[in-house]
Amino acid sequence: MTGSRGDETSVLVVGGGITGLSAAFFLARQGVRVTLVERHPSTAIMPQARAFNARSLEIFRTFGLEEEIHQHLSILADMPEMIGGDTLAGDERFRINMLAQVHPGEISPTDWAMIDQDELERVVRANAESAGVDVRFATELVSFEDDGKGITAVLRDLGSETESSLRAEYLIASDGNRAGIRHQLGVEADGPGVLGHAAHFLFDADLDSVLRDRRFLLAYFNQPKTGTVLVPLGQLGRWMLGVPFQADQGESIDDFTEERCIELARTAVGIPDLELTLVPPVPGWSRMLMDVRIGAMVARKYRVGRVFFAGDSAHVVPPTGSFGANTGIADAHNLAWKLAEVLHGHAGPELLDTYEAERHPVAQTTMETALKILDARHYAEGDEATRIDEVTMAHGYRYRSAAIRTEPGTPDAPVENPRTPSGRPGLRAPHVWLERAGSALSTLDLCTGSFTVLAGPDGEEWTAAAERVAAELGIDLDVHRIGDDVQDQDKQFLKAYGIGASGVSLVRPDGFVAWRAQEQAADPVKELRTVLREILALPQAG
Repeated sequence: MTGSRGDETSVLVVGGGITGLSAAFFLARQGVRVTLVERHPSTAIMPQARAFNARSLEIFRTFGLEEEIHQHLSILADMPEMIGGDTLAGDERFRINMLAQVHPGEISPTDWAMIDQDELERVVRANAESAGVDVRFATELVSFEDDGKGITAVLRDLGSETESSLRAEYLIASDGNRAGIRHQLGVEADGPGVLGHAAHFLFDADLDSVLRDRRFLLAYFNQPKTGTVLVPLGQLGRWMLGVPFQADQGESIDDFTEERCIELARTAVGIPDLELTLVPPVPGWSRMLMDVRIGAMVARKYRVGRVFFAGDSAHVVPPTGSFGANTGIADAHNLAWKLAEVLHGHAGPELLDTYEAERHPVAQTTMETALKILDARHYAEGDEATRIDEVTMAHGYRYRSAAIRTEPGTPDAPVENPRTPSGRPGLRAPHVWLERAGSALSTLDLCTGSFTVLAGPDGEEWTAAAERVAAELGIDLDVHRIGDDVQDQDKQFLKAYGIGASGVSLVRPDGFVAWRAQEQAADPVKELRTVLREILALPQAG
């Protein structure tokens, strides 16, 4: 596959944050020509998200990036705790160990990665470019037109101020929480909206006297205001403090003078005469402060014509639970395989309608969960501060759409506990440890970005049917019979996937179960052909 330098591409991605970079990377790895534009001159300059959950790592593992990501972990890799209290020097209200939430091997072959978002963006950008993505930073979208057959975009190189035209079949708007493209298309969002503003600034100080050997990645304080956060940065002794202010009551970021920032830091730390030095967010910047908006909203639509919204453009959630960036990565993963199948002619365009049908409810549930966590982190004490099950939200959300064969009796609940997997269609394929050639591997490692058939030990007819149907439809279909080349030593596969020895599970390219048959069918070729055509929005054979 070649890159898309020139005046045509298959997909134009607008926005070079983690969602846009992930979407571009996933598409390119599936053979799609991609151009990405970002008006800023580089990837993120601040950490933003400090950790990425195991579901995101599963996704990157599928594309071979897990090991590289772990090579770029931050100094916080051994500081997995979050704490809450009045001040850093005061008593704690709660303490949470992020990594203790998931026991390795319980529900996933991987785990949380303590990598800052700015570092992860650099990793994904490099791999996207290696995969052939035409990445253009310092380039903004001036205008675009959707004529029903494609997108014509006008781009401006901010270095040379020259403009050029680019033709694309589809556009992914991952242009952040201000959602310029979404607003331009008249799509509003529902939810509480902007919850507040916070002034964020950096300072250098020795806090050893009040750290008390604690090593945390995030602290919530009630002083100087409830909602104050203290974050250690990548350089030892450097900290970021975020203090809420009431913009709706006339307060402004301009009210935060250097003298006030120093006093706020001393109050939050709990040392009245603390020696500290304010530092700019980026060397050479004259501006010391950042105005950070905290909000909660979900777009009413995820698609207008050939334009799709992803990441913060589609949903904004409070920065609790590390849901924001992780949800954006999952958006990109869901959309990328569908665009790839349509662009390669393997699926009907109606498949793209399932992006909104699947991801919109997830965003709604995620926003509600993040709001509960935000309230708990600010006001709850002890066990009450950890009562939200973030693991289920990351691994147990359910899809319902035309790309899922939802079974009768499927619970209405938007999530299902992944610790007791059912293998139901609409859920992420369960993780089960298997063995091949003497080495351990996960069932998720058998799902490498294509449709995957996982058959029981007596499912020879299903595997034969899968190979035949894949050839008929011209699609990539990985086929495995558990008990043949891959062994289920612990005898957990059939139970986890809810099938019998002659049954089968069909897993989509994004790792979600699309359909299953608990036992052998009378005509497995016909059954599998019908299911795949339905999922791919293809007309049924006459």
